Amino acid sequence: MVTAGTRLPIDVRTAGKRPGVARISHGVIVALLVIGGLVCLAPFFWLLRSSFMDEAQIFATPPMWIPDPFTIENYVDGLRSQPFFGYFLNTMTLELIVVPGILFTCSLAAFAFGRLRWRGRDVVFGVLMSGLMLPYAATLVPTFIGWERLGLIDTYVPLTLPAWFAGAGGGMASVFLLRQFFRTIPRDLDEAAYLDGASPMRVYLQIIVPLSKPALLVVGVFTFFAVWNDFLNPLVYISDGAKFTLALGLAAFKGTFSSEWGYLMAASTVVTLPVTVLFFVAQRQLLAGIALTGLKD
Repeated sequence: MVTAGTRLPIDVRTAGKRPGVARISHGVIVALLVIGGLVCLAPFFWLLRSSFMDEAQIFATPPMWIPDPFTIENYVDGLRSQPFFGYFLNTMTLELIVVPGILFTCSLAAFAFGRLRWRGRDVVFGVLMSGLMLPYAATLVPTFIGWERLGLIDTYVPLTLPAWFAGAGGGMASVFLLRQFFRTIPRDLDEAAYLDGASPMRVYLQIIVPLSKPALLVVGVFTFFAVWNDFLNPLVYISDGAKFTLALGLAAFKGTFSSEWGYLMAASTVVTLPVTVLFFVAQRQLLAGIALTGLKD
C-alpha cells in the first residue's frame, strides 16, 4: 500500500518507456559503443600484430590478422639497431623534471588566482589566459633566438626550465584547470586555518593540495603524455643524437629503416605501449578528476 509521502524508486533512464523498448535502447547503445571501441582499437591492434610478422605476412593478401608464425626478431634486431634504451632514459629524465615542475608551479599559481584575494587578480588572470590563443608557431622563433643567445641550444634546459615557471606542457591550461577545481573547495576551510594563524603557504600545502589529488592527477598524466609525445621541441633544440628523446629517436629510426616495416612496427609498439598502459591503469581516477574539474565559474 502506498501512503502519502512515500517515494517510489524511479529510474530516469527508463521513465516513460516500456520495459521492452528500454532494453532495446540499452542494447543499441552498448552495440554502438562496442563498434566504436573496436574501430578505435583497430589501428593499435594492426600495429601490434605487424610487429610480430615478417614483411611477407604484413602485406599478405587477404590480410592476416594473426601472425603465423609469431616472430620476435623485429624487436630483437630493431631495438638493437638504435639506442632505444638511451632514448628512454633521456625521455624519463625530462619527465622527472617537467612533471613535478608543472604540478608545483601551476598549482601554486592556481592557488593565487583561485583562493587569494588581491587587487587586479582577475585582470591578470585574463591576460595570462589570452596567451592560450597564441599559436605555438608565433612564439617559436623568438623563443629559440632567446635560448640561442643564452648558449643553451642542444641542452635540456629549454625543454625543462619553463616547467618550473608554469610555462611548459600546456602550463597555463593546467593553471586554469586547477584554479577551477580549487574554487570548488569550501572557503570555510581557509578561513578557519587563517583564524588559527596559518599562512597562505600552509593553507596551500596542508589543505588545498591534499584535497586536490584528482585534479593534480589529471594535470600530471596530461603533462606526462605531452612530454612523452613531444616531437617538435626536441627537434628544434636538440641536435646531439645521444640526447634524443623517444619521439625524436623513433623519427630518426624511421628515416634509417623506412623499408623495414617489421622493425618500424616493433619500435612504434615499444614507444606507444607505456603511455597506453598508463592510461588504462589510471583511467578511472583520470576521468573522475576531469569530471570534478571546472564545476564552478
